[in-house]
Amino acid sequence: MTTASTTATVRVRYFAGARAAAGLDEETVGLGADATMRTLVDELAGRHGAALTRVLTACSFLLDGVAVRDTSIALPDGSGVDVLPPFAGG
Repeated sequence: MTTASTTATVRVRYFAGARAAAGLDEETVGLGADATMRTLVDELAGRHGAALTRVLTACSFLLDGVAVRDTSIALPDGSGVDVLPPFAGG
């Protein structure tokens, strides 16, 4: 008999200003099995404080390489999330 996982482990990679605000390039975050993108964003803000919280409000997110706009989307165990602040330049 198999049982459903009670946690979702997500690899988070930070880029540009998000990397500076978080103080690291990437981390692994353990969340509940019913975690959503909103759950992850709240967890990251709680871990890294006001500087990252400000940046997260303007960020785009990729879930396993696909743009995510709906923060209620579920995060599967083993997924990867890229945190992308707005980029300037051309």
